[in-house]
Amino acid sequence: MEHLGTFEIIAILITLAAVFSYINHRVLGLPTTIGLMILAMILSIGLIGAGHVFPSVRETADRTMKSINFDKTLLHGMLGYLLFAGALHIDLSDLRKHTTVIATLATVGVVISTAIVGGVVWLIAGALGLPLEFIHCLLFGALISPTDPIAVLSILKSLHAPQDLETQIAGESLFNDGVGVVIFLALLGFAGASHGGEPTGAGTVAILFIKEAIGGAVFGLGIGLLAYKMLKDIDNYQVEVLISLALVTGGYALADAFHISGPIAMVVAGLLIGNHGRAFAMSETTRHNLDTFWELIDEILNAVLFVLIGLEVLLLAIDSQYVLAGALAIPTVLLARFISVGVPFAVLPIKEKRVPHAVKLMTWGGLRGGISVALALSLRDELGHEVDRHVSDAILVMTYVVVVFSIIVQGLTIAPLLRRWIKPAGTPGPSPHA
Repeated sequence: MEHLGTFEIIAILITLAAVFSYINHRVLGLPTTIGLMILAMILSIGLIGAGHVFPSVRETADRTMKSINFDKTLLHGMLGYLLFAGALHIDLSDLRKHTTVIATLATVGVVISTAIVGGVVWLIAGALGLPLEFIHCLLFGALISPTDPIAVLSILKSLHAPQDLETQIAGESLFNDGVGVVIFLALLGFAGASHGGEPTGAGTVAILFIKEAIGGAVFGLGIGLLAYKMLKDIDNYQVEVLISLALVTGGYALADAFHISGPIAMVVAGLLIGNHGRAFAMSETTRHNLDTFWELIDEILNAVLFVLIGLEVLLLAIDSQYVLAGALAIPTVLLARFISVGVPFAVLPIKEKRVPHAVKLMTWGGLRGGISVALALSLRDELGHEVDRHVSDAILVMTYVVVVFSIIVQGLTIAPLLRRWIKPAGTPGPSPHA
């Protein structure tokens, strides 16, 4: 059987997403993204089991999954649409109130977490005899430290969290993945994996960060202003929806071509269109249709993405030591998250700390998702020779264990924690502290 074509892959994924959504709605009753991922994992495990009896079943499933380049599908395809759709509904005035918190967590917080996770995982790897050098552990720290905006935003929709907390968590997640990708690429450069074996210097890393992160923000502002002007000049919702679609599709492709951060560009453009564009460049009809269109895009791509995450079980090189390392990485990542949130909150102005138990809630509510899996999968190409294949396999399994725990356990328990720690006005409860 030959590799499947693009249409066949899309047909399989959308069909699975629709069937799993139906089963989840009628039987499980879980949040959609979590239910879809669990059902996809069950299917994957079932196919692996069936493969022991009917080897052709496993071979066909493996071949199908290998036809889907997950990291490129997400990082250079779906991500731009999902980030734009998420940013489109973020209130810029709310975001401004928490600029210091969000900017600090999305930059300093990611660096702190990367360092802590990398250091502790290096000790874990040494104790377990895993073939991970310190730079490999830092790479794992970089890809697992950013909170995934797709996972976070999909869960936040149903939480009814305090507005300040929701803005902080959503705002941080929208920006820190772009910063995390830049740090990841810089560490790849230090490892010599992306420069023909030559390590990257500190000056090159600084230039890379400026070009990717700041360049992405400036580029996103530029294309957002261009789209804003076009939207303001006309009043035809079909054309205006098409302009927004072109903004994301063409803008992300150009950002990739210019080697600047497409995720950050899409967040900035989405904030501009969702706020100034919505207020000054659209009629009520256009606003309604634009929102409906992007909500539909968001729901479809989210469903497909979490089905894909569940199906990735088929590609894991399962090893008991890798799984154990992943299990030990879970408390490590949570501790790093707690410190990387707690330290900035400890030094920020008091006016920024208005949500009770903010550090604990942001620690537990900082979900990891598809972006971490995609970056881990990309190491298979970057670390291609046989010795490094064991490295990439170990990092992928560890990443998957942390992501599955994050989405299922943290995703399902954050709402009860909110109800326990955030009491309605006038209700006795624990004293409000961070």
